[in-house]
Amino acid sequence: MAFDDLAFDVVVVGAGTAGIPCAIEASQAGARVLLVEKDSRIGGTLHRSGGHMCAAGTRRQRDRGIDDSVEDHLADVRRISRGTARDDLVRIVVGNAAETVEWLDRHGFRYASETPRIVYGHEPYRIARTYYGPDEGRSILAVYEPLLDEAIRTGRLTLWRNAPVIGLHADPDGAVTGVTVLKDGRDVEVNTGAVVLATGGFAADAELFAEFEGARLVSAAHPTSTGDGLVLARELGAGIQGRGSYLPSFGGLPDATTPGRANWADRQLLVTAERPPVEIYVDRRGRRWVAEDEISIDEKERALTKIEDQTFWTVFDDAMLESTRTGPAMVVGWSPDDVRARANDREGVHSAADLPALAGATGIDPAGLVATAERYNTFVAAGADADFGRTHLPMPFGRGPYYAIRNHGIALVTFAGLDIDETFQVRREDGAPLPNLYAVGEIIGAAATCGQSFCSGMLVTPSITFGRLLGRRLAAATAG
Repeated sequence: MAFDDLAFDVVVVGAGTAGIPCAIEASQAGARVLLVEKDSRIGGTLHRSGGHMCAAGTRRQRDRGIDDSVEDHLADVRRISRGTARDDLVRIVVGNAAETVEWLDRHGFRYASETPRIVYGHEPYRIARTYYGPDEGRSILAVYEPLLDEAIRTGRLTLWRNAPVIGLHADPDGAVTGVTVLKDGRDVEVNTGAVVLATGGFAADAELFAEFEGARLVSAAHPTSTGDGLVLARELGAGIQGRGSYLPSFGGLPDATTPGRANWADRQLLVTAERPPVEIYVDRRGRRWVAEDEISIDEKERALTKIEDQTFWTVFDDAMLESTRTGPAMVVGWSPDDVRARANDREGVHSAADLPALAGATGIDPAGLVATAERYNTFVAAGADADFGRTHLPMPFGRGPYYAIRNHGIALVTFAGLDIDETFQVRREDGAPLPNLYAVGEIIGAAATCGQSFCSGMLVTPSITFGRLLGRRLAAATAG
């Protein structure tokens, strides 16, 4: 393709969860589409995401005798988010979610056999309406790829990889008219009637994370989540929504080799519904800060935001560790013997003969840790936790060796993002629309559809749904 006087009806920036279906739908409806991806491969966060989707009233629910409705789904999102999500956008999601899931189904999506189910990793729905594939986010990508290939074969969709967008252009009235793409070492100017930003979040960029989320970044996000589209749109005066809504995912071990990152693959299992805790959680002062058996992971995450650096340690003795041998593992994929072998070798995993020595190895205040363990033992003996109301008190601290595993509040997604209206058009800081500029996916911030919470499926489902709706709408506008 010659790089002179390039023009497309629609330019979609970011070939991921939202951008691919947007480009596919727009091209299928007759628009000439350029899909631009900075990475060498398409899919974005689908390579790391669990791929959880949610929908009420699907065929799969009916086949399993599950009675569900859009209004029940809406009520659950409102409950879990405590009314902090944008109701206008949530209504669009839940009203179209079943069609989104059925669209994937029609194109060969492989469901995990246990779905739909209630997921307890965060505050759960009351009804089983979460779906995913056996290969997590890549199960969605497996549906996208043949549809994308077919759209490319028709000639209506062009895909550029290794091609970051480095600029947006606007006319004197502020309407977006095109993009600059770094393609094969050249700055390529592309004219268009609509630009869709689907570049994801910024949980791999510490500077943006500090500015918008106001917290130290310990990231488990996809490395391409660097906020590119957000930076470009701000240069045109785009507004930001969702500030102050950040909620960390609860606990991740520090990466063994990379500072500032967490290893999600071998995380501790800290969900009470999946593993009632034998250990205690302490902060840098050696003090407990939450009921470790709190059933609501949402409450634990909110408590985590209040402790220093969102860093804590799980502390336990060898008998507590051994007690997990026949049940769920304390660390995903690790046996008790693995914990012992990796202590003082794997970053963030410590062991010592006594509690003061353990505190010295971890940076925990020794006096605080010793006092906390002694006080906890009195609660076990009494059968009641006077400090936090913990009810699962299976065993006291006994003899060493003792262990501590460092955990952080980690960022998988970002909550702040570009402000959009109900047509997905980006708005300026004063609320006025930025003509011809649209945004879908994580770039609008998780707070838009989850509020200050994690609602199962309410990140992937909006991305696919908004992308498809917008693609069809932009194609219709082109035809008109």
